[in-house]
Order: sequence, then C-alpha cells, then structure tokens
Amino acid sequence: MIYCLNPNCRHPDNSDDNVSCQSCGTKLIPLLAKRYRVVKPLGSGGFSKTYLAEDTRRLNALCVVKQFWPTGEAQENLETLDRAIELFNQEAERLLQLEENSQIPTLFDYFEEASHLYLIQQFIKGRTLLQELAEEGCFNETKIKEILLDLLPVLQFIHQKQVVHRDLKPENIIRRESDRKLVLIDFGVSKELTERMTTKMGTTTGTLGYAPSEQMLYGQAYPASDLFSLGATSLHLLTGKHPIYLFNARESRWLWREKLAARNIAIDEGLGRILDNLMQDITKRYQSADAVLQDLHSLVPEKVISPASYSTTQSTFVGIDKPNLKLFKFNTLTIDDRGEEIIRLCAQAEYFSEDLGKQVVLEMVSIPGGTFMMGSPDTEKERDSYEGPQHQVTVAPFFLGKYPVTQAQWQRIAALPEVKSALNPDPSKFKGANRPVETISWLDAMEFCARLSRETGREYFLPSEAQWEYACRAGTTTPFHFGETITPELANYDGNYNYASGPKGRYYWETTAVGNFPVANAFGLYDMHGLVWEWCADPWHLNYRNAPNDGSVWQVDGNDNYRVFRGGSWHSLPLVCRSAYRYRYSPVYRYRTIGFRVAVFLE
Repeated sequence: MIYCLNPNCRHPDNSDDNVSCQSCGTKLIPLLAKRYRVVKPLGSGGFSKTYLAEDTRRLNALCVVKQFWPTGEAQENLETLDRAIELFNQEAERLLQLEENSQIPTLFDYFEEASHLYLIQQFIKGRTLLQELAEEGCFNETKIKEILLDLLPVLQFIHQKQVVHRDLKPENIIRRESDRKLVLIDFGVSKELTERMTTKMGTTTGTLGYAPSEQMLYGQAYPASDLFSLGATSLHLLTGKHPIYLFNARESRWLWREKLAARNIAIDEGLGRILDNLMQDITKRYQSADAVLQDLHSLVPEKVISPASYSTTQSTFVGIDKPNLKLFKFNTLTIDDRGEEIIRLCAQAEYFSEDLGKQVVLEMVSIPGGTFMMGSPDTEKERDSYEGPQHQVTVAPFFLGKYPVTQAQWQRIAALPEVKSALNPDPSKFKGANRPVETISWLDAMEFCARLSRETGREYFLPSEAQWEYACRAGTTTPFHFGETITPELANYDGNYNYASGPKGRYYWETTAVGNFPVANAFGLYDMHGLVWEWCADPWHLNYRNAPNDGSVWQVDGNDNYRVFRGGSWHSLPLVCRSAYRYRYSPVYRYRTIGFRVAVFLE
C-alpha cells in the first residue's frame, strides 16, 4: 500500500500500482527521499502532521515523519506561514543540537520534497504520560518523584545547551517501553535561549494551562518557564485534572491540595513545597533544574556510594605476587585536519594479563607517569565551558584496560559473589563476547571493580577524570589522539557528521568488537574515542576551577548526584568524542551507549 500524503485526503490508502491517489488525485510518493515508506498517521497540529514510517535502508526500522503542512490561518496569513516555516526549521536545528541526550529523539533526516518540508526522527515505542494517566489513573507521589528525577536532568541538559522547550506537557512525554525512561518530544516551538527570550507581542507559544503567564501573555520564555510546565504536568498527573481547572483566578491560588484532600490523599510536605515553588510567579519560582534537583534529592537521596567505600584495605592483598609484564606491539596513526594520514608508526608497550578463567583474560596496559595540560584550550573547535580552564596535572604511573570491559569479562565477574549490590549477568543491548559491555551504571561498574579486586587480590578501580584524559591523550594536545580530526575508519561514532574539515562516513548504529579499529594511541590503548562512554570515579564539577593537580579523584565540592563519563560512543557526534569532552549522569543511569574500563596500581 502507498499512503497519500495529502492530510486532507479522506481515503489515503492506495494500492502499490497507483501513480496518483484514487481519492483526491494527489501524486503519490512511494518512498520519501527514496527511503522512507509512510505507514499510517500518528497525529496533527496547526503546522504539521506526523506519520509512522519505515526506513527501507535500515531493515524497515520504524521512524517518525513530520510533514510541514499548515492549515487554517497559517495558509491564509503569509506572516504566520513564514513564522511556521521558521519554527519547523528551528525544530530540526534543536534536535541536531540536542541529539546527544538519549531522552530526546534523534533527528535522522531533514529535506524538501514535492514543495513540502519533511523531518525524520527516531520512533519512540511507548506510551505518553497522558495515555498512562488515562489507562492507569492518577499518579501517586512516588511516581511523581520518579518523573521529576527522570525529567529534570533532561531539562538541565537542554537549558545548558541554551534551548527552552516551551511546550512541556503530558502528551509530549513518552515512557519508553524498552527501559521505562521518559523521553521529551516535540521541539516544534522550542527556542534558543537569548538574553530576552521573546516572540512577537501577541504571539503565544505553548499550551494553555501548562505554559506560564510570562510565556502566554508576553511571549517570553526562560528555563524557569519549562519548570513551571513541569510543575503543571505533575499536578495534572497527580490530581487527574487539567491545570486550567486547578487554578482559582479570582483568589490567584492553586487548588491542587484541595483536589487531593477531597480524595483523602495526603502529600509529602517536602514534595508539596517543591510543587508549590514550581508554580510560583517567575520571580519567586525555581530558576534552574539543578535547584529543583537539589531539593528533590534531599527527599529521595540516591544510593550514592563513594569510591572510598568500595575500596578494599591493602592488608587484604598482602602476599599477592606482582604479575609478569610482557611487551606487545601496536600501530599508531597521526592525521591532518582533513583526515589524511601523516605519520604511521609501530610502537610497543608493557602489559600484564589477568586470567579470569575459562580462557577469558583482562589485558592491563602500563601507563607511564607524566605531566599534561588537562582540558581544552579556548581555541579548540566546538569546546564546552565544562572543559576549562586548562590546568597542569601530574599523573603517577598506573595500569589501564587495553580495551573497555567486554561482555565476556563482565559475565565472568558478574558470576562472582556480591560485594554491595547485584549485577545483571547479561545487560548489553548489542550481544557479543568481544563487544564492550554496555547499559552499565556507575554503581554497576563500581561493583565490578570490587568483585574483581576481591577475586584477584589487586585493587581495581575506575580511573579518575585526570587519569582517563591523560591516558587518552597519550602525549598529544590535539582534539583527538589521532590529531586535529577523527574519521569513521578510525573509530565507531556517528559518521553522518564530521569534525573540523574531516570526512563523513559510516554510522554503525551499534557497538563493534573492542579493537575492531587496528590503531591505538601512543600508550597502546584502543577505542578511547567512541564505541562506548566510559565512567570515571569523579563526582561532577561544572568546571576545573580548584581542581587537584595530582591526578586523584576530585571529591571536594562535587555533586555526588552525578558521576562523570568520557570518550563518546557509537551514537555520538564526533565533537563529543574529543579527548577533553566530559559529561555526567546519575550513578544509577544505564543506557546502551555506556560502559567502562578499569585501572589498577602495582606496587
């Protein structure tokens, strides 16, 4: 069947041999961009209509087609139409800007065909929170806390990227079926944050009841505006009533507590204060997602365990023999900013093998001590403020995994007795004994280190941020240890995009075996750029001010609600695979892009 893409068509289904729609006469498009086959409509708005489609180049994987097709006033008013086109183009820009976050749909394609604009994005299988409310009834306070904990880091991310969503509501939040994570969709009216987030006076954006007064009345929006919408969403889910029915305009107060009291439902006082603060006028409201999270974590502290609490005392390891070190050879490569090879060398490094049984070994490479400049210079292309200021750090010698931990290695250690928490023996989305283990939380990685340490008698740990970056750079000062750019022939990342003047190329859409790319850095480490994100031991800091200069884990004044990971993944843009790039997530967060590698000292 070929689906007619005229949204006004009453009978859009047509047989494969039709050239034009048998109902409305519109010329049929069997495959948009010679690739996407429309299956059925999903929904529509004033400026667009969305369809479920199949990507014929990806084994008919499902995706969402958003078609720009203005109706009503937009068709008649040129100024409104121009504004609609601007918003549609901006949505594509926003999705590209935000695609590193797994809780925001990925933009796959954007093009014009038959005089209409189309946007192709990731299909999220699951239910919207509005559907969940209709099917399961009002949410309890535990579910509201979980929603806030899940969505606030997403808002924190988009606001740090200088974007305001402007239309957060239950129907724009999907609970993903695969992992139960919440996904924020529909960035159609999102806007880049400027000093004054305004639209033309009289132009409203957002949805009545969910959007705050500064947005609906004056066309102004700020990060705090999205927080109001999150609060309104929470009240709707908690009470079952649309926000417009929860506000007494005459008395200028919210009635959500009365609605709950009528059902004999009491609310935790701390959560109540948070919801009240979210619904305040802009000057009294929370100004950042981080501020809300801080209050929320005081109510529901996460099970955060410090690296020190996992450490085993050295007395446990008395009498453990130092392993025999051996040499291995490897190739290194330096490329120019276009990705062309400049220098190829054969090098060698020391390592030892940890026998995990059943022919599974863990290869640990010797990392010589030294001094380097941590972070990126202001001149580095697409750097982030998190990466500075640059500062000198001296790192003592240590050993680091030649590769990220593999699924075979994970399964051997996960089968050992528990130290502090249980481990899923087979968590990975992409299966393969020699592929990196993924879908690993920071706590999972810490438990792995604890079990490995107890089994081997050597104290394994997650590297500090400084150790990880020092090991990744291996003496280089360029954005990548390869040089000024990166290519899909050297690492597994999203090859649809390039860095500097480097080439585009293959996008694997999944992990590959460790060491699949036969070029290491100068220390002999593989897969430091792309493949999987790698957890570090450190809590999150916004920048390197007052950072230690000895390579140790930076515990002081850190945000323990987040832990750092580095290196990018198979799903990442090349810019986030740089040696200096850093990001963070909750220590309980798991996703198919996140793994780790382990470190150890030898006396």
